[in-house]
Order: sequence, then C-alpha cells, then structure tokens
Amino acid sequence: MLLYGSLGGVLIALLKYIEYQHFVRAYPAEIYGGALALIFAALGLWFGLRSAKAKEVVVLKEVRVRHDEPFVVDVAKLEELAITPRELEILGLIAEGLSNREIGERLFVSENTVKTHSSRLFQKLGASRRTQAVQRGKELELIP
Repeated sequence: MLLYGSLGGVLIALLKYIEYQHFVRAYPAEIYGGALALIFAALGLWFGLRSAKAKEVVVLKEVRVRHDEPFVVDVAKLEELAITPRELEILGLIAEGLSNREIGERLFVSENTVKTHSSRLFQKLGASRRTQAVQRGKELELIP
C-alpha cells in the first residue's frame, strides 16, 4: 500500500512537470509578464505600507507642580487677556467637566449666556475647543 501510494505520487508529480513544461513553452510571454506584475505589485505594497506607517513621536513637556503652596491666579495674565471674573468662573467649571447646561444651572444663567461667555473666553485664550481652553488656562496659571 505504501509502495502503491508512493508510485502514484511520483506519477502525479511527473505528469504535472510535463504539463508545466508544455505550458511554459506555449505561453512564455504571459508567464514572464505575470511574474513581473507580481513582483511590482509586491514591491508597491511593501513601499506603500512602509511609507504609510505612523511614526512614533514622543513629546516631553515640563510642568511646574507646587505641592506646598496654594494655587494663586495670575492676575497680570487675567488683565492682559481681559478675562472677566465670570469668564474665569466658567473656565473653572469647564475644567471640572460640566456641560453648558450644567454650568448655566449652577450659575443661574441661560445656556445661551454660557455659550456667549465661553466663545469670548475661547477667543481670548486662542482656543477652538473646551479641552484646549482648559489646557491654555492651566498653562497661563488661570486655573489650578
């Protein structure tokens, strides 16, 4: 049985080899063209994936942390940026993670008033989003 299986395998391999030889002689240009196309496709994919790979960037930023002193607002920056006490209060509430509606409820003003103060505050801080405003406020020592 082992001999019969081995002989069958050898015969199948021989037939495939003969068929391959006939195929190569019959269609040489198509085979070489296909092989060349596969090589260029593989190279294109490799270069594309290599160039599109995200580069890892590490950003280090030094932050001052005061543990022994209580937080003090930088009044000079407040005056320089012309930030009103209400805008500063809203910035602090934004930093706490409150929504405009929650800020309005806490300060007893309408949501539109909060939006107006927020947009003016964002403009003064040069921020386009709430997170940027909070980050900028911390950098300028306006909020803890």
